[in-house]
Amino acid sequence: MKKSMIFTIVVVIGLYFTGYALADGKAECIAICEAAAKMMKEDLGGALCEINKKDGKFYKGNIFVFAWRGPVLVAHPYLHQAIGMDLTNWKGSKGKEVTKEYMRIAKEEGSGWVDYWFPKPGEKEPSLKTTYVLKVDDNFYVCAGYFK
Repeated sequence: MKKSMIFTIVVVIGLYFTGYALADGKAECIAICEAAAKMMKEDLGGALCEINKKDGKFYKGNIFVFAWRGPVLVAHPYLHQAIGMDLTNWKGSKGKEVTKEYMRIAKEEGSGWVDYWFPKPGEKEPSLKTTYVLKVDDNFYVCAGYFK
């Protein structure tokens, strides 16, 4: 009886903190996307340079901003080799057309979330990732995500 009560308490506490961490992840994604969008409207070149930095102001823990102009990746702190590439047909690990969904949300909704499967850094097996998309203007949008 005592062991089951302790187990139940541990599970409840774990669920509480997991929910809290996920809420913080969502809040952090929204906050850094809004900050990046604001800077892009004021100083596009400076903002894109800052987004490209692994230690920049748009990089918080495991959450970072990346920027797009339509289907073309224009700034990313890790994928420098993909900057300038048209990624229209890029798909997540389980076949979801992620770039097309990013563009749809930016154009039709202005902001929103996209869930897809993608490997965590250094891993081969895909994990569920959720990414916030925020329209900057008629040409650009930014994203930031975290693994669930």
